[in-house]
Amino acid sequence: MIFAIIIGMALVTMIPRAIPAFIVDKLQFKEWVNRWLNAIPFAALGALIFPGILNVKPDQPHIGLVGGAVAVVLAYLGLNVIVAVLGAIVTVFLLTM
Repeated sequence: MIFAIIIGMALVTMIPRAIPAFIVDKLQFKEWVNRWLNAIPFAALGALIFPGILNVKPDQPHIGLVGGAVAVVLAYLGLNVIVAVLGAIVTVFLLTM
């Protein structure tokens, strides 16, 4: 019985996540929609990270701001989100050494 509940919960969680992946491949969006969709990861990243930028070292907030600026520059250059995050991490690490 417990196993059936676990399988049911897994399906209920998986189906809403899997269906859009199959549908989006078959849809053709206008160019402005594609640009907007491509910006979502960076917008979400900014919303999640910005509060922490000022708290990297509370007595030295400029360290977090410099790391955030590096991430913004790397993102503006069109690099991958992972590269932007890693660039910010390395920058903050080097400034706190």
